[in-house]
Amino acid sequence: MIIDFHAHIYPEKIAAKAVANICAFYSISMGCEGTVEGLLKFGSREGGSSVPQAPRHVIDRFVVFSAAAAPGQVASINDFIARTVREHPELTGFGTLHPDLEDPAAEIERLIGLGLRGLKFHPDMQRFNIDDERMLKIYALAEGRLPIVFHTGDYRYEYSHPARLARVLKDFPRLTAIAAHFGGWSLFDLALEYLKDRFCYFDVSSSIPYLGGKRAVELIRIYGAERFLFGSDYPMWNPRRCLEDFYALDLHSDERELILHQNAERLLGVCGPSP
Repeated sequence: MIIDFHAHIYPEKIAAKAVANICAFYSISMGCEGTVEGLLKFGSREGGSSVPQAPRHVIDRFVVFSAAAAPGQVASINDFIARTVREHPELTGFGTLHPDLEDPAAEIERLIGLGLRGLKFHPDMQRFNIDDERMLKIYALAEGRLPIVFHTGDYRYEYSHPARLARVLKDFPRLTAIAAHFGGWSLFDLALEYLKDRFCYFDVSSSIPYLGGKRAVELIRIYGAERFLFGSDYPMWNPRRCLEDFYALDLHSDERELILHQNAERLLGVCGPSP
């Protein structure tokens, strides 16, 4: 069982524009199209793997989401994610909110009713500080109910600095937070400083090639493998290539199983296929 806990998807009619905007934001080029059809190709059992430890190289489940750049986008994004998840049982959907949304409590109840299982925020693109006062009501509503994936870290911005997430976790101890990108993309050591003793989960997305295999393993063991989730950050990266990078890490089999599916299953309440 392999679960990719970090994948962005967009409606087909706007996917190309969304991907172009992400390319411009990060000054990179991407080879993935950003649609659900493009994503599901990486769950195919065709093609095998070049990695001996992962001969089937199949991603069984994807956690999918998209972040709202404006409050007026929230409902339509949540509707799209919920509709897509209903059409594809191998997907689990997370919703979105925006700090300027007029009635976040009503939208949380609505997205739960739609079957969405958590929330995703990208503070740098949504342009709010993780510890912004406008967000505190949302955290209070989500605490103990919905896990939240936070984009964290970027040397260019302060919005998603891991210190801000640490403050939120101190004030909301029952909040289930997933700090993406080892807790702080391009701020990996600062993330360790601020988040090591604050309970949250992490994902490995968009990080291993930047950290290098040795440092990635060191950080996983400092934090504990029971706090990590596999993620690709599709469409920024090819999920199969990300899986190969992960399998190349010098991890024990029990650590690998925790990160590839067991931690995610615990968070999502899903079980793997029968042996």
